Amino acid sequence: MVFSWRRKKAAREKLFKVQELVIPNQFLCPISLDLMKDPVTLSSGITYDRESIETWLEGGNFTCPVTNQVLRSFDQIPNHSLRKMIQDWGVANRNYGVDRIPTPRVPVLGAQVSEVLFSLEDSTKRLNGAGCLELVQKIKKWGNESERNRRCIVANGALSVFAAAFDSFARDSFERNANVLEEILSAMNWMFPIFQHSLDAEVRAHLGSQDSLRCLVWFLKSGDLSVKQDSMIALREIVSLDQKQVEALAAIEEVYEVLFRFIKDPVCPAITKASLMVIFYLVSSPSSTSIKTRSALVEMGLVSLLLEVTIDSERSTSERALGVFDRLCDCEEGREEAYRNALTCPVLVKKILRVSELATQSSVSAIWKLSKYGKKHEENVLVEALQVGLFQKLVLLLQLGCGDETKEKTTELLKLMSPYRDGLECIDSVDFKNLKRSF
Repeated sequence: MVFSWRRKKAAREKLFKVQELVIPNQFLCPISLDLMKDPVTLSSGITYDRESIETWLEGGNFTCPVTNQVLRSFDQIPNHSLRKMIQDWGVANRNYGVDRIPTPRVPVLGAQVSEVLFSLEDSTKRLNGAGCLELVQKIKKWGNESERNRRCIVANGALSVFAAAFDSFARDSFERNANVLEEILSAMNWMFPIFQHSLDAEVRAHLGSQDSLRCLVWFLKSGDLSVKQDSMIALREIVSLDQKQVEALAAIEEVYEVLFRFIKDPVCPAITKASLMVIFYLVSSPSSTSIKTRSALVEMGLVSLLLEVTIDSERSTSERALGVFDRLCDCEEGREEAYRNALTCPVLVKKILRVSELATQSSVSAIWKLSKYGKKHEENVLVEALQVGLFQKLVLLLQLGCGDETKEKTTELLKLMSPYRDGLECIDSVDFKNLKRSF
């Protein structure tokens, strides 16, 4: 506690010193009004911080922010003399809490990226693992230097080239090409978010091929932690975009055991969440393969495992687990397992209005399916749900508002529970104020 207090005090003192220090106007970026770290000059003669002016230009602006004149060129010339003056000023005022300003790296150019990608395509055709490994590592190094470099790399088609290379080396041999496959997978991992779930057909075709999918499953079984995480994230991205890839992955029987193990014996929160999402897509498929998938996972004991995960996990994990549980209740085997587990009703009811809107939808939907499609268990489910407070929560849910589908299921559940209730005669008689406080 003493050390923590001292650190906070030192941080406050540093902040006060920086606030007291007057930064020369010529060192401030005209856009952000912050101290420039990488000053660059435009064709208009005005100098800006590189990050700020790039954001301005990427927003579709073609003028200089200060002079408002149309730019003859979008070239950004590094202002080395001004950067040196800023660095010297920072060193001279380090006692005032000014952090050291490092010399920025020169950003990669599109032509450089295109040249390396062309060489990578050529090495892939020849299955030159050593050559591909060197080129992939070069791209990764550029990407690690800045977000601007990453956008430049992706904009020049790197993901398509990497996906094709991954498919080719996976088709050749997992074991012999493990090193280059791991490097490609690691690089693609930071490219996925930039596309924001809009991978083109070529990328989906390469990463969704049987060879690529089997390679990813193989990594999940035999790779180290970072490789497993990269593989699981890649699988999640692939199956979230195309139904064909979902069916192709479902055809690999080993994947069920691998995914189940990651949930039963978690090694990393990111892997657990991605595993749940992959399972969700597998069991949500409208094709006949989802029936086989649900049966296999239910037989492994996933229904009971999901209830245990939901009890102790953080919000996002609990939300995903409830989504999968709801989908498993679509099949008779899943419902039978849920009936046999004493935690089913207490857990589902408890999670309503406690985790998130999506978790509430999944919980209500699962209870509705258990009471709707299991006639011989209907009375037991409804009575137990009443005992743990489902009626009050559903009434409050209707008052707070929910989606049309959830509202319809909620209303039907209230009607189904009416014959088994003692006490309150109608929804209007519920004390909503006390009810809100209790939840």
